[in-house]
Amino acid sequence: MKSPPVLLTGADLYPGRVRVESVFDRLEPLLPRVSKPVQYVGGELNATAKAWDDVAIRWCLMYPDAYEVGLPNQGVQILYEILNEQPDVLAERTYAVWPDLEELMRAHDIPQFTVDSHRPVGAFDVLGLSFATELGYTNLLSALDLAGIPLHAVDRTDDDPIVLAGGHAAFNPEPIADFLDAAVLGDGEEAVLEITEALRRWKAEGQPGGRDELLLRLAESGGVYVPKFYDVSYRPDGTIDEVVPNRDRVPYRVFKRTTLELDDWPYPKKPLVPLAESVHERMSVEIFRGCTRGCRFCQAGMITRPVRERSIEGIGEMVQRGLAATGFEEVGLLSLSSADHSEIAEITKGLADRYEGTNTGLSLPSTRVDAFNIDLANELSRNGRRSGLTFAPEGGSERIRRVINKMVSEEDLIRTVSAAFANGWRQVKLYFMCGLPTETDEDVLQIAEMAKEVIRAGREVSGRKDIRCTISIGGFVPKPHTPFQWAGQTDPDTIDDRLRKLRQAINADRSLGRNIGMRYHDGKPSTVEGLLSRGDRRLGRVIERVWREGGRFDGWNEYFSFERWMSCAAAELGQLGVDVDWFTTRERGEHEVLPWDHLDSGLDKEWLWADWQDALDAREQDDCRWTPCFDCGVCPTMGTDIEVGPTGRKLLPISPVGQGSPVRNPAFNGG
Repeated sequence: MKSPPVLLTGADLYPGRVRVESVFDRLEPLLPRVSKPVQYVGGELNATAKAWDDVAIRWCLMYPDAYEVGLPNQGVQILYEILNEQPDVLAERTYAVWPDLEELMRAHDIPQFTVDSHRPVGAFDVLGLSFATELGYTNLLSALDLAGIPLHAVDRTDDDPIVLAGGHAAFNPEPIADFLDAAVLGDGEEAVLEITEALRRWKAEGQPGGRDELLLRLAESGGVYVPKFYDVSYRPDGTIDEVVPNRDRVPYRVFKRTTLELDDWPYPKKPLVPLAESVHERMSVEIFRGCTRGCRFCQAGMITRPVRERSIEGIGEMVQRGLAATGFEEVGLLSLSSADHSEIAEITKGLADRYEGTNTGLSLPSTRVDAFNIDLANELSRNGRRSGLTFAPEGGSERIRRVINKMVSEEDLIRTVSAAFANGWRQVKLYFMCGLPTETDEDVLQIAEMAKEVIRAGREVSGRKDIRCTISIGGFVPKPHTPFQWAGQTDPDTIDDRLRKLRQAINADRSLGRNIGMRYHDGKPSTVEGLLSRGDRRLGRVIERVWREGGRFDGWNEYFSFERWMSCAAAELGQLGVDVDWFTTRERGEHEVLPWDHLDSGLDKEWLWADWQDALDAREQDDCRWTPCFDCGVCPTMGTDIEVGPTGRKLLPISPVGQGSPVRNPAFNGG
């Protein structure tokens, strides 16, 4: 007889550790005392609950941030579905708990729990974390400690879960190497199934060799990085001497995983519908993966190469199934540059035709100026609300845009926004960065001039005064596996000074300035992100000290403390002969061993260095999708190739959605 999906029998014990039963009876009385208690109760539409005893392998998936940020995450939702489709595998989710609940959980001895069945996280076989940003590292430590899992990997026993990291930040997991058992670089769809199979065989054989043997089996494949199997030595100047394996079965380099045929992985099929408010209230479909635009600041564009497009039929099927399963009224067509899909016009027109009259809107997260046209915008807004348009010039001057390889001229931008304003749009948002390599004050002040030109153009073509332009500015952070991995990061005082001058330049002309909004982050969070982004294992002690002194939710302004990070870094790094500036503002040399050099993203280091030199000379590089190969190294190294259309095929089915469609009924749960 099957066990209930939530409350298990008292005899169901996890060896030597915790009872594998729901903690909800103890948690529920605490919820009225915390903010947003609904985020902890689970039971979302399309969530999965399986009986613990009916499966062989148990995964707990975590996005190390609040529920409202973590639940919409595509990566976690994809892996959650893939794993739960396996008959002998169970996957549940956990998110970072806010400090108010953490305090109560500690006081009442309640462990970190999953939202699906409120089971203790420490009872699972694997705790898999997806890191989109390094600022989630302190939340990792909170979750481990609340779960009763030893913080340091070397202290864990066979009874503890394998702590596994993925996501973009996992391409340099060295700062959290002390806390991880393993990391996976790149796409996770096939990797989680292979890890599951290795775990299944190891358990079926009676767990020979214990935890170390399991990790060795994962590491020897070359596709899973196990930090404890690599030794790092340093030179007197603080730089790395070498990173070498300390076991015979472990390879010198670990390669990233690349999922080739996206149509073979149409996930999520039934997206989760949040109970609490979340950052994205929409059904999202990833229309292609990868980018070859070559923006030198963009780690995501570099590490996800090559481009792999989902077919127009595959996109249509995912949209139809997802809307039917969720009742969402907006579809986000996601990628790093969605308007670059070779059949984006056919996709948007086909979807707009199909869902006309259903109040189902389409959206792109942001649009490149040179990929935008009014026909595309009209299709996106045909069935939904006509919101503002968003573009990302990234740099204010043409010179700095050549440096970062973001070749958008001011003339292109003004022409594009003029066409939009002439067709009824009233507002536009522009994204920029401050602190880019070789940047000067003048490069930043050009942002003000560009925004003013947008307002002038909008007023001229529309004949209206209510045209608005919002500029949003973030501090630049050099990232691993990009041409800027060698760059010195701009110090926060310089960034703050340039932003102050920019604000003055905008306000100098009140007739235009009052229609320009400015949103920005000061330079301090970027400094901490930069410290963690390009750090090595010596930063583990800094992260742990910050956490022990109260660091949590560092991506949230109300919890972030620059002073805490700097004081902890000074205390821990000073005795090692390095400091924050050594990791951030220092420019690296060509032959320096970088902390992530043994982690292979497919990009050739010599090509990255050559592109860095082109950046310093302000020379741009074309998109290799439409030009001859530039030998970045990805395609031959990964055994992959660029996969793009056009296919010439149409979106199917071509008939519009009828009045009886489940799309019109938000309560429908089909698919």
